[in-house]
Amino acid sequence: MGLPETKEPIDNGESQASSQTDELPPLTTTTERKLMAKVDWHILPAICILYLLAFLDRVNISNAAILGLKEDLDIVNGTKYNTALTIFFVPYIIFEIPSNILLKKLKPHVWLSLCMFMFGLVMIFQGLVTNWSGLMATRFFLGVFETGMFPGCFYLMGMWYKRSEAQKRFSFFFSSTTLAGAFGGLLASGIAKMEGMQGYRGWRWVFIIEGVLTSVVAIILWFCIADFPEDVKWLNEEERTYMRAKLAKDVGKAAHHVPLGKREILGVFKDYKVFIGGLMYFGLIVPAYSYAYFAPSIIKTYGYDNIKTQLYSIPPWAVAFGFSMVVATISDKMRHRFAFTLIPMAVAVAGFIMLLTIHNDTAPQYGALFLLTSGCYSAMPVVVCWFAMNLGGHHRRSVGTAWQVGFGNIGGIIATYAFVQKNGVTDYRTGYIICLSFVCFAAVMCLVYVLALWYENRKRDNAAVDPAAIPEEEEEYLGDMAPTYRYQY
Repeated sequence: MGLPETKEPIDNGESQASSQTDELPPLTTTTERKLMAKVDWHILPAICILYLLAFLDRVNISNAAILGLKEDLDIVNGTKYNTALTIFFVPYIIFEIPSNILLKKLKPHVWLSLCMFMFGLVMIFQGLVTNWSGLMATRFFLGVFETGMFPGCFYLMGMWYKRSEAQKRFSFFFSSTTLAGAFGGLLASGIAKMEGMQGYRGWRWVFIIEGVLTSVVAIILWFCIADFPEDVKWLNEEERTYMRAKLAKDVGKAAHHVPLGKREILGVFKDYKVFIGGLMYFGLIVPAYSYAYFAPSIIKTYGYDNIKTQLYSIPPWAVAFGFSMVVATISDKMRHRFAFTLIPMAVAVAGFIMLLTIHNDTAPQYGALFLLTSGCYSAMPVVVCWFAMNLGGHHRRSVGTAWQVGFGNIGGIIATYAFVQKNGVTDYRTGYIICLSFVCFAAVMCLVYVLALWYENRKRDNAAVDPAAIPEEEEEYLGDMAPTYRYQY
């Protein structure tokens, strides 16, 4: 498609690396398969544990809510509980881009582990609050320190993997959210039995124990979280050279030396596709957080006691993890993303329609929860991976991923008010309609995005730019905006 031979051509989103593997530097001390296993081992376990605990600390308030938090803090009726959920997203949205800038300056292992220790500490204090104001304060600072976790980890992974090998890793990392949901329900069911211990209610122990666990693990992860390929010491020079060449061939050189100044940050927002990427994620955040925050409350309406409610919240999350990995594996194998955003969304739509149309029949209503969790939490990592891996270079990927996650999380504010309780009764039907509408919106945005990619690729094909006429430094700086770059569908 008119690409230079130093880069991997993309034809309708499919790479043809096999015909050009001889251009990569030779590996004499290892094989590519062993090298990638080494990379996976250093990258994935640490950030998966990090995000599992981050998401657990973010949504465990849903478990605490049915263990007495609302009654003790006098926030049963009205929107005070919803507002406490919402305040988290204010700093979480605002500080996404600054956090990724600091991550690049301070190195991932420093910034991510420091933030993790701090939000673990905040979680402990959340277990000690005595009124709504205290809950609001701790939820706000939880948002401050968690802001960099998700975009930071995706940014880090995006600098280690080719587009054709990224989805399995992205989905495995993102599935930390589903594991957190399952683990949170299991842990809460056990902690609920600590009711009254040391004079503390069970919901307080949920926050305290999980906060202590997070802070301790953060200290360990300081030594385990990997930095960027240019910085790590566990790659020898041959492996480092190979990784650089391999990644440059897929998406161009990383431009690690380019500073993240005002010009670079604002330059990212001159690309209209960046805004579409934010809207895709925004549409999915609403149903995803709606379920994460209100799942125990929904399940409790089926007639279970507190402990059974926590236990019954586990299976939908577990199935969502398995479904997500199947979708990711097939997507990577086919080297295609678009269809694997729409298929899971269709599954989620089916789940919400079941909840809207089936009444007074617990079994199919509970079954619908499996569909909506599997659909939403499988589509989200594909959307994020698809967008992030179509951004070339450190500065565009750093700012672009932070923007997508930051803007997308505005949907979290909508989610927190999707299910409002009035006079002791929650309006679930309105919540389901809101969630269904936003899933459909996300699907439309994915369609708009793929059309935009197709248009850009076709325009560059027709331009017939001579690659030799573009200075290497300029091509590296432009990243995916370079005329030689082709987007993946």
